[in-house]
Amino acid sequence: MNSINQPAFIRLIALVFSCVYMTAVLSAEGEQNMTLILKSADFNHQGEIPKIFTCDGDDSSPALSWTGLPQNTKSLVLIVDDPDAPDPAKPKMTWVHWLLYNIPPTITELPKSVAASALPVGTLQGKNDWQRTGYGGPCPPIGRHRYFHKLYALDIELPDLHHPNKAQLEKAMARHIIGQAELIGTYQR
Repeated sequence: MNSINQPAFIRLIALVFSCVYMTAVLSAEGEQNMTLILKSADFNHQGEIPKIFTCDGDDSSPALSWTGLPQNTKSLVLIVDDPDAPDPAKPKMTWVHWLLYNIPPTITELPKSVAASALPVGTLQGKNDWQRTGYGGPCPPIGRHRYFHKLYALDIELPDLHHPNKAQLEKAMARHIIGQAELIGTYQR
């Protein structure tokens, strides 16, 4: 030990322990604060939604999948809407295409063309702007529209809201959102 500078050696040991400690803390925080990510196998973020998922095709829903749910997630909400209605050059409203809530947190995907009868057990639907439940695909009257697929992780399971509209659903989930993700697709006829 005589040939080693003891103060420098002690500082080196302290630095090593500090690095080990910070790595452990950051790793634990990373596990608790995972980022919620929403994807589709059918289109890329900011990419074009294929015609099959629109009113010009089968009007069926695209496949959606997600990862990174916050630890205390009790249910999920999916809202699909178009803020560019009716004309992206002069938008006047946000058109709602699909509302799902109480998706169980054990579910990590919705398959392509999912039927109401095939939704995960416990999942409930709200009314879209066609005043019906279920998916209504892109059907823009003019220009290229953006379609926002928004997934919310909630710290509660919502009560049955009896086919709520978007405003009613957002009011019910207010103050319960613990994570959210967004996937945007575009479409022009």
